[in-house]
Amino acid sequence: MDLGIIGQAAGLFAVTNIDDILILALFFAQGAGHPGSTRRIMLGQYLGFAAILAVAVAAAFGATFLPESAIPYLGLLPLALGLKAAWQAWQNHRDDSSDDEEEPSKEGGPSPLEVAAVNFANGGDNIGVYVPVFATAGVGGMTVYAVVFLVLVAVWCFAGKFFATRPVIAKALSRWGHILLPLVLIAIGLLILIEGGAFGL
Repeated sequence: MDLGIIGQAAGLFAVTNIDDILILALFFAQGAGHPGSTRRIMLGQYLGFAAILAVAVAAAFGATFLPESAIPYLGLLPLALGLKAAWQAWQNHRDDSSDDEEEPSKEGGPSPLEVAAVNFANGGDNIGVYVPVFATAGVGGMTVYAVVFLVLVAVWCFAGKFFATRPVIAKALSRWGHILLPLVLIAIGLLILIEGGAFGL
């Protein structure tokens, strides 16, 4: 196995996914103290990234399941999830007593599908970067890239959890996470929509 390709793959993953660590830290903070939340977040991260890989590999082979013009509209996913999280935070703040019974199911951390949706939507630009790289790497090189990427998804998840559990960061996230998560998701959604020129923006 060529160490040069492994290094390139690791570098490419780090550059295109650096913002995911913040999102993962917010997700882990949201799921803190809820059994199984780490597993659900990791599953969602893998589902979302596997979808990004599948689209990029297919496009490298000439199949375009996702038209380029549709990619900016992926911003609607994190935007909708951010608005939903903001609504839930407002509801919980407005009337804590009425939400007490629903809290375990509501605040058990994000579901795998929510994490996957945010990861996939946020990875629209990744697809654009991966396709030409995959197309020129050949099947062997593409396989190395895919394996390295999938290993690094786990590293990213552990990094996100590490940051979310540092005492200073954990204290800040437990205090402000319910506000930060919706803001970050809404910002990501708007950024994807605006940068891609969705709806003529």
